[in-house]
Amino acid sequence: MSDQSSGPASGQADRVSAWSLIRPYWVSEERKTAWGLLITIIVMDLVLVGINARLNTWNRDFYNALEGRKVHEFPQLMLLFSALAFAFVGISVYNRYLRQMLGFRWRQWLTTRYLQEWLGDGTFYRIERDRLADNPDQRVAVDLASFANTTLSLTLDLLSTLETLVWFSTVLWSTAGVLAIEIGGTPVQIPGYMLWAAIVYAIVGSLLTNKVGHPLVSINYQLQRVEADFRFGLIRLRENAEQIAFYDGMRVEESTAHDLFGRIRENWWRVMKYTRRYSFVLNFYAQIAEIFPIVVASPRYFAGLMSFGTLMQIGDAFSSVSDSLSWFINNYDTLVQWRATVNRLREFKRVMQLPHLKESVSPATEHGGINLHYVDENQLATHNLTLALPNGETLASVRDIAVKPGSRWLVRGPSGAGKSTLLRALAGLWPFGNGSIDAPVNARMMFVPQQSYLPVGSLKTGLAYPTAATHFSDEECYEALRLCRLEGYVDRLHESHHWWRILSPGEQQRLAVARVLMHKPDYVFLDEATSALDTASEAYLYRLLTERLPNAAIVSVTHRESLAAFHQGTLDIARADEHEHAVADTRPP
Repeated sequence: MSDQSSGPASGQADRVSAWSLIRPYWVSEERKTAWGLLITIIVMDLVLVGINARLNTWNRDFYNALEGRKVHEFPQLMLLFSALAFAFVGISVYNRYLRQMLGFRWRQWLTTRYLQEWLGDGTFYRIERDRLADNPDQRVAVDLASFANTTLSLTLDLLSTLETLVWFSTVLWSTAGVLAIEIGGTPVQIPGYMLWAAIVYAIVGSLLTNKVGHPLVSINYQLQRVEADFRFGLIRLRENAEQIAFYDGMRVEESTAHDLFGRIRENWWRVMKYTRRYSFVLNFYAQIAEIFPIVVASPRYFAGLMSFGTLMQIGDAFSSVSDSLSWFINNYDTLVQWRATVNRLREFKRVMQLPHLKESVSPATEHGGINLHYVDENQLATHNLTLALPNGETLASVRDIAVKPGSRWLVRGPSGAGKSTLLRALAGLWPFGNGSIDAPVNARMMFVPQQSYLPVGSLKTGLAYPTAATHFSDEECYEALRLCRLEGYVDRLHESHHWWRILSPGEQQRLAVARVLMHKPDYVFLDEATSALDTASEAYLYRLLTERLPNAAIVSVTHRESLAAFHQGTLDIARADEHEHAVADTRPP
């Protein structure tokens, strides 16, 4: 906690851009494979554009043959079409396949890096504690997938569009000829007039589309947020079903769910409103594009300056050029969603780059905050330690203590005095306040909260957490379960369930103690870790810890006076607003 960053890191976060999200993968250790796939896909796109260009010429020859009733040319044209069509289909299929492969590899790489950054150095905890970003799970699971696939699709489609534009612009320029008109009695010739018509048509459409659809960027950003909030609310409802049922809180939860969905409804009406306007523009643009090239080219056709096949070729080339120039229009909806996704990832990246952002600007850390130092000494010690809230309000003052191996400390005090906050500070999770903590550099520490985390998986996985299940033998697990009076679960060691739903609160606390026995830490911090047990069971587990871990230091937070007999040192903590000070004393066991 001592290495807090402020100014320079803040500047770095402010520079998070879409390019800074895109670039890392393409210069990473996977760059050779990534660029190889990308170049292959681009070459395929070029071949597909070439096939389309050849089909454009075939289109002219086909209609000319029909107009001239040239029966002898018909079979050859159909054979050529079949060859081009089969080639187009085959290349298109594998082009899509390689796009999917590259998109997923990019997503996989991004997910791995973001998980490392999010879960590393306690960043995920600080984001939740300080509420720096909403729904990080959605940003990792959904936004990264959308970002990788959409960015790749838009980029490749744009390149393909540019290739099409260059090719068919040449066709349109050379085929359409020169339009001769009179302006104020002066004859004017416009070479390649069909190309200019396509350009003007696309520019007008793009400007109009952007004007009508621009509000959809912020609306889609908000839509992703309210959808994630609604989904998260339903997940919490499912995970806390029993507690809600005991409280008969269904109506409250239903009302909350309706409120969350109401935000989706309000935002969705805005989406519908602006999408309706956007759809009017898009559909009018598409419908007019069907007839516009024929209307513009028809004067030269009626003048006998071009054949019917050439007219069809011009119409097809105009459509290709117009579609290429209309890439922005045709992909506007996708671009809007992509922009919203990029904004969410930029925000997420920013807060991950500044894990101490709120800490560095909090009034509670204006004098440096709580500094955690790792030292070579064989004890855990506090120095001038003051606990505070993030707003700077002093929570409690803690006198200097030294927790040595084998010692037993009892932390007491009224609710809200800061007992659990003290353990967070000792774990390096709470920087708000002042003073310092010295922790042995190689000591193994284990913090056991009132309700310990149980991952989804086998019971052995839960026992071994956070170490891999393979680190312990089945016999070690059997012994720990029996010692903690969980004999009924010995035969279920390898069953996979949501164990936090199956085990009672007391059984979960016994399992947490079994976990401690297996890991054999040097320091054990118990925060109301036996509160769900009866007094006799609680005393049994404390005797068990004392006997099995004689050299481990144990620090317990509790409200039960009966546990005082198992501790040598006592640390009394009172809230600062009660004008009391924390007092440390020692007494014989």
